[in-house]
This record gives sequence, C-alpha cells and structure tokens, in this order.
Amino acid sequence: MPTNSAEDPRARRRDHDRQDARAARSSAADLASSPFRIDRDRIAASPFFARLGGVTQVVSAGGAGLLHNRLTHSLKVAQVARAIAERLAGSPDTAELAEKLGGCDPDVAEAAALAHDLGHPPFGHLGEQVLDRLARHRYGLADGFEGNAQTFRILTTTDVRGPAAIGLDLTAAVRAAVLKYPWARLHVPDPHPSAMRVPPRGAAEPEASPGTGASKFSAYCTELDDFAQARAPFSGRLEHWQQTVEASVMDTADDIAYAIHDLQDFHRIGVLQHASVAAELGQWSAHMAELSELDAGTLAAERRKPGYSLERLRRRMHAKDRWIVDDEAFAMAVARVRGELVDDLLAGAFDGSIEAEQATAAFSARWTARLVDGVSLTPSPSTRSGHVMLRPAQWHEVQVLKFVHRRFVLLRPDLALHQRGQASLVSTLVDALDAWLVDRDEASRLPRRLHDLVELAHREYSLLARDTPELLVGATGEPIRGQDEVRGLARGRAVVDFVASLTDKQAVSLLDALSGRASQPWSDSFVL
Repeated sequence: MPTNSAEDPRARRRDHDRQDARAARSSAADLASSPFRIDRDRIAASPFFARLGGVTQVVSAGGAGLLHNRLTHSLKVAQVARAIAERLAGSPDTAELAEKLGGCDPDVAEAAALAHDLGHPPFGHLGEQVLDRLARHRYGLADGFEGNAQTFRILTTTDVRGPAAIGLDLTAAVRAAVLKYPWARLHVPDPHPSAMRVPPRGAAEPEASPGTGASKFSAYCTELDDFAQARAPFSGRLEHWQQTVEASVMDTADDIAYAIHDLQDFHRIGVLQHASVAAELGQWSAHMAELSELDAGTLAAERRKPGYSLERLRRRMHAKDRWIVDDEAFAMAVARVRGELVDDLLAGAFDGSIEAEQATAAFSARWTARLVDGVSLTPSPSTRSGHVMLRPAQWHEVQVLKFVHRRFVLLRPDLALHQRGQASLVSTLVDALDAWLVDRDEASRLPRRLHDLVELAHREYSLLARDTPELLVGATGEPIRGQDEVRGLARGRAVVDFVASLTDKQAVSLLDALSGRASQPWSDSFVL
C-alpha cells in the first residue's frame, strides 16, 4: 500500500531501527521508557489481548478454569520466550551471533509472544479454517484468512491504541518478531518461499488446495508496506524467508508451551487416558522392528492398532525433516515420554487433591526446564527451522508429546462432533452479518465497529486497486479495478475482521440475537 501520509496514517509510525529505538523515549501516555517495553505494555493493554481470555485453546472449559485459553497460553509462551531470550542474550557463546543476526532482546521476544495469538478467531483453529474458506470462496479474497496474518493486521491496522489511531505503532523490531511466517500467501517476497526445493515450514501450498499459495503466512496484501518496513532492518542479515532471532524465540516457546500444557489440561479433565497412551507407546517400543517392515497401506488401514500411528509419525518425520530426524533419538524420546507422562503422570487419575496438583505442576516445570535447556542458536539452519532451535533429543521429544495430544485428544470423535457445530455457527454468523450489510433499509443501524471496518477496508482496497492491482486477483484471474469488485472485497474483509474479533461467547450470543433467539437486546460495547 502506498505510504503517502495524506492518505495513510500508518506512514507516520515508529520505523526507526534498533539503535534509534534504544535511544528513543516514551510519550507521556506510556509508563515505560524503553521502546520495547512500551510495545509490550501496549499489547498487554489492548482489548484484543484481553479478549483472548474468552477464546478457545482446544476446547472450552465451560468456565471451570481447568483448561488453558488463548490468554493463559500466551502468558506462558511469553514466560518461556523471555527465559530463552535472556539465555541467548546473556551467554558469550550466543550473544555475538544473535547480534550479528539482528539482535535478541528479551523485551522484544516477550512482546511478540504476548501478541502471537491475537488474530485467533472464536473457536481457535476450527474458526480459522471456516473463515479462510469463506473469505476465499465467498468474497474472492485471494489471501483469505490466516490467524498469524490477522495478528499482524490487528497490531498494525485495526487496533487503535497507538498515537496515530491505526494499529499500536510498534517498533519495527517487535513487528518483525511477530512474523512467524515472514511471507504473504502469494507473491511476496519474490521469489516466494513456496517455490523453494525444500520450502520453509508453512510455506508450501496445502496438498488439498493447489494454487492457493502458502498454507501459513503472516501478512495480508493490505499490510505489505508494514511487512516490508518491519523486515527492512534485517536485510543482509537474514535470508528473505527466515524469521528474525526474536521471532524464532517466540516460535520455539510456542512449541514448548503447546507440547506441555495441552497434555496437562486433558489429564486434568480425564480425557487423556493412561491405558490407550500406554498401549500406543508400549507396543511401538516392543515391536519397532516389525512395524518398520510394514507397507504404508497396511499402516494406514490398521492405524487404530496400538503402535501403528506412532510408526506413521516416524515415517512422516523422515519424509519432512530428514535434516534432523534420527531413529535412535526417536526411540529414546518415546521411552522418555512413556516414562514421565504415561508411567508417572497418567498412572494416577487427577482427582483435584494437593498430591495430584503437585504431580501436574512438577510434570510441567520439569519438562519446561528440560526443553528450554535444549535450545540452541545456529548460524545456518535448515529451511525447515529458525536460527533458534531445539537440540535433536528435545526436538524428538516435542514431536512425540505433540503426537500424543493429536492422537488422543484432537482426533477424538466427540471433539469432532463439537467442532462441527462450531463450524456451522461461524458460517451462519458470517451469513447473517453479510445479509445485514447488503440490506439498504438497515444500513444506518449497522454495528458501529462493523461500519468502521467496512470503511477502513474500502480505503485499503481502493488504494491497492489504483496502485498495485496485481495484488488483487478476481475469480477470472484478472486484476481487480472496478469499484463494485473493490466494495465486495472490502465487505468480505470487514465481516471477517469483525467475526475474528469476537470471543467464543460473543459469537454465540450475537448469532442468537441475529436469529431472534435472544430474550433481550444483546449489547457489548466492544462489538457493537
């Protein structure tokens, strides 16, 4: 987007480099003097951050407080990220390399970790998939919806707590640290990472949707100027597809927190059962040689047999991550997870006692310390990794921990039933809001926030259609220029922005109101 300050207030944001940032001082409205602490404080004070307390991590706890939500997850990721960044910045063995690569400031890493999930819509990854499908197929938005790109849009555009009332006016360092996947869905950067022989993690096109661009990305076409500005200070230090060191710290911390805390949650509520997990890990360990001889078709057809799914994971790792995968390290990881998760934590049911609480806390603390201790900094990482990475032993352990979560929680039929209902809710809510937007008789009574988002998106897409129409491709594959098409794109982006800014409960309540099921007028000042 053009950075003409007469048209685009984001042209006035803090674009100073790291050296200038360290010398900068806060405005009277900020509590800290360090610009990176200011960034962290602005993120923590944002209503988009507060809303994460009402957004599902995996499933809703129904208000019981037993499961992590996106807010508590983000706080723990920030805690881990700061610990990693302080180690890297404080060690003579890594501090010099980190500085050479662009810096590793603990405040920057912590700020990015706090912000990393701001763009998650209601109902987590399930809501993300539904909004992406609707954005692309209904509204013709080529870059659809992606939680990481939505996070960047919130920080740079739709939040209004910065001095320019557009975004949070964050430093380039923090904006770059949020770019977990530093590319757009299509076109940017050029050459696009999806064209690489071994694409970075997330850059390849989904197998089920060829031609749609990267499966994961961190910027929409509307934020490409902010994207370029944030990445500019790292030019010549990093490859065009590489995360900054601080983004890599955030990404690694997210992996660590995800691998540990979701297992802890589902042990607490009795979903993660000792017998089934023990059978899977135990049967693979006892029969790994025989399982390695089975053909892929047999493994797929009989994947419910204990040990078969874990063998499929081992083969998938060889196919995708041969740069680090090692069968001996994998077997040792299975043994460690079996000993500490299955034979220790899951051996006793969680009954709410002090003893059970202590066992759960000890498991989390022990694994967090082990994984943080396994972090290293490398000058020349694989395209499948950032500069900050786990050593092989811990990397394999994270893969096994995540496997247990996926196999015994995410793939449960009862969770699928619950999520299908949530998918239908999000889709129906988009239908209802879209119908309201095109109803001329009701145009004057639109929710103010939705009205403002439509105007914002219309300005953005009008500028893109005028100056860089190749970024806006319609259903025919031709660049979009006509105002009717621009208005259609703007309406779509506004509806998606609006729905993505809701909590789970707000989404349910709003649909009840729009469907006539609410017993009284529904109001929430942040939404309406």
